[in-house]
Amino acid sequence: MVDRIADIWGAPTPHARGTVWPVRVDQHLHEGVAEADVEQWVQSACLLCSNGCGVDIAVKDGRMVGVRGRAGDVVNHGRLGPKGLYGSTPWASAPDRLTRPLVRDGDRLVETDWETAMGRVVQESKRLLDKAGPLTHAFYTSGQLFLEEYFALATIGKAGLGTPHMDGNTRLCTATAAAAMKESFGADGQPGSYTDIEHCDAIFLYGHNMAETQTVLWSRVLDRTRGDDPPRVVCVDPRRTPVAREAERTGGVHLAPKVGTNLALVNCLAREVFANGWVDEEWVAAHTLGREELWETVSSYDPERVAGICGVDADDLRRAARIFGESGAVLSTVLQGFYQSHQATASSVAVNNLHLLRGMIGRPGCGILQMNGQPTAQNNRECGADGDLPGFRNWDNPKHIDELARLWNVDPLTIPHWAPPTHAMEIFDHAEAGSIEWLWVSATNPAVSMPESGRIRRILAQESLFVVVQDLFLTETAQLADVVLPAAGWGEKTGTFTNVNRTVHLSEDAVRPPGEARSDLEIFLMYARAMGFTDKDGAPLAAWETPEEVFDAWREASRGRPVDYSGLTYAMLRGGSGIPWPVNESAPHGTDRLYADAQFPSDTEVCETYGHDLLTGAEVTEEEHRAMAPGGRAFLKGAEYSAPHEEPSDEYPLLYTTGRTAYQFHTRTKTGRARSLQKAAPAAWVELSVDDARQLGVAEGDVVRVESPRGSIEVPARVGEVMPGAVFAPFHYGSWEPEQGATAGAGPGQANELTMAVWDPVSKQPYFKTAACRVTKVRDGAGPSPAPTTTASRPAADAGTAGRRSVPQTAGGDATSSTLVDDPPRFPLDPAQDGDH
Repeated sequence: MVDRIADIWGAPTPHARGTVWPVRVDQHLHEGVAEADVEQWVQSACLLCSNGCGVDIAVKDGRMVGVRGRAGDVVNHGRLGPKGLYGSTPWASAPDRLTRPLVRDGDRLVETDWETAMGRVVQESKRLLDKAGPLTHAFYTSGQLFLEEYFALATIGKAGLGTPHMDGNTRLCTATAAAAMKESFGADGQPGSYTDIEHCDAIFLYGHNMAETQTVLWSRVLDRTRGDDPPRVVCVDPRRTPVAREAERTGGVHLAPKVGTNLALVNCLAREVFANGWVDEEWVAAHTLGREELWETVSSYDPERVAGICGVDADDLRRAARIFGESGAVLSTVLQGFYQSHQATASSVAVNNLHLLRGMIGRPGCGILQMNGQPTAQNNRECGADGDLPGFRNWDNPKHIDELARLWNVDPLTIPHWAPPTHAMEIFDHAEAGSIEWLWVSATNPAVSMPESGRIRRILAQESLFVVVQDLFLTETAQLADVVLPAAGWGEKTGTFTNVNRTVHLSEDAVRPPGEARSDLEIFLMYARAMGFTDKDGAPLAAWETPEEVFDAWREASRGRPVDYSGLTYAMLRGGSGIPWPVNESAPHGTDRLYADAQFPSDTEVCETYGHDLLTGAEVTEEEHRAMAPGGRAFLKGAEYSAPHEEPSDEYPLLYTTGRTAYQFHTRTKTGRARSLQKAAPAAWVELSVDDARQLGVAEGDVVRVESPRGSIEVPARVGEVMPGAVFAPFHYGSWEPEQGATAGAGPGQANELTMAVWDPVSKQPYFKTAACRVTKVRDGAGPSPAPTTTASRPAADAGTAGRRSVPQTAGGDATSSTLVDDPPRFPLDPAQDGDH
């Protein structure tokens, strides 16, 4: 029995390269519940990060009372992380769950029945459609619904209403992942597999603190780096994270670039690959386009020049490039440090370039994982509930529009495709200007999570904007709504969802939702029926009754596309492991990694986009794309580095960047209601380097004011291991606290008060990582900051005259069990067992 707050990654199970990751089953039950008390274990997968760990839900007396990892699941081999163990179920029984619909009565939200609440939504929807048409309507959704709910929403929004104003908070976390894969390969879809960890001899993590954002995946890495024939780790991160420390321990490199300089750094690595003859010229000639143009772009990014731009040592750049260039199998992962930073898509595409130059794609150990930040972000992108079209179709390809029109049996002109889809940042701009007058927000909390969050709250509060919020709790966003709809959560409904490496899981309903709460699918279908949406023959547009019926419709929508689910069924997903798509006649058991045949979905008739200029975002036309004659080849694309939009000045001399902690998820709607997780990271803080703290006269725990040109926060300071000149803040903390409930105003540590409403020209993902700020001491602290000591937020080892206070070690999780399995189940997609590679 262990405290998994203190021991984030759990008992190690080291193993050698090319061997199967051992099985360790983690389990946690609520206090007072013994394993013998559990009446039923119900199949699901964890929804508290993008890893998608297979899990069973413990049920007793109609309540979820704990979880255990699924030993036979290909994703996690039985393991769960702290959020999955402690945060999966307590929220479900929280006393402040929404159980009845609410409608606005003056300044108050009052309970009502479903007929009245949905009646208001439909009445206002029809009024605005009659007045000005579908461009008055917008949907802003999540990366945490189920596939079936996204496909139903896409059908309603794109084929029912016909609005282009559909996006999700996936725009904030994973839009760049999709954009980078589209630009390089022609379509979305992770090329790599988690099994690449077992086969690589180097792992590069670009802006990805895996140790906190995907704790189970990091334990998988640790079990390789602590075993025989370990891979070397290269970490690109401005903080000395656990990933950075492992890079140093394995003989790899920690590169800590100045915030906003990622592209210059990766251009340097590509330049070194060219200059040292590490390019696989034969493979590149056969399977890529753009080699000469890329060399022309990166040739001037020599280590000395880039050292001056990034503030890193030139020899460290050479060493990292040599590890990439001389390793036989490299796995690269990319996350928010690149996606939410300056030149996001160009930097992420530059990682793809490295793999393409070395022909390291589609083989065991040679994976690219352009990671997700949310558990079902992949489904949002696949199904088209965001700015994409279902099935990775191209909005600019009339044949793809005709395919969708036939699937939905609607006029092709109904489907909005006359211009690029409206991304989230534009949706709120249009709402502020008054052209969008009806906004439906589901399973997300933009009043806390969006950049310039004070502005977002003002937009949501406008009388001219009718806001519908569909959620589990009365979040900061829900308090500003005109109608609030109580939703069923994970474990209270059935559906499928797909993790970051394309593995599809089935989640069964374990318990009934509280009160009158309904599943998101039921709510969307209720609206569609009340609106009377029909196809062109007069039949109901969304006539489904069950999640499985929607899934079967999605299977047909995906048939023949790169994201092919046509061979997958609920029956195949019950009782065993998740299965990675594509699943079809050619791959009836799923597909571990893409592009093993070096054939890419880049042809003009197939691709999801014709591409963009990475610097300006200018679109490549169909004629220009066709003239390139891709022929199933990947694209090598480069861009020149440019300085960030906002750099330090005399007034704002530091760089502000935001991120996550291992113990909280997003705006804490679930994890903040889990006692152990909330105790581990209870409130906001900022991190300063030892040097900066000393110059500012700030000691550990002192309250500081952090200000940008847009706003400020006042929080305790952690004197930690962030690089000098940078200030780090976790973004999870709004105005809601477990003891006080929520208020619609700004919380004292609402990190996004300071961030910019500036976005990448290609992915349209906002830049949370690059803002200028200043820090001033407000008062002496009463004790150390609330930052955890077990993560990248640990106090500096030598705070010197910054006045390091004694900081107690983070602990306090209820005991959990971990059981090693001597006779593990077979993992059919593991090449070490199947020999299919």
